Amino acid sequence: MGYDDLNPLLHSQLRLAIMSLLISVEKADYKFIKRETEASAGNISVQMSKLEEAGYIEIKKSFKNKKPNTSYSITETGIEAFEEYVNTLQQYLDVTNNN
Repeated sequence: MGYDDLNPLLHSQLRLAIMSLLISVEKADYKFIKRETEASAGNISVQMSKLEEAGYIEIKKSFKNKKPNTSYSITETGIEAFEEYVNTLQQYLDVTNNN
């Protein structure tokens, strides 16, 4: 039995953590993502750009109480990619449990 390939974009620890957070909330701001992942600002920015380029998340910049505010939300494409990743990972677990 062969294994399907895991999505390399989601196989990064931080990107997978971000996607897991975003799939459980409607949207999240930068502070929430930073607090929950404990990642550096630079690393979050780089990973968010990769997820946005793939069409997995949407980034909105605005002002809140006269301060810049960046919010993130997962797109339908992102939800589908995340679900496919989880299903593929489940295949690996099922094979492991059946042996």
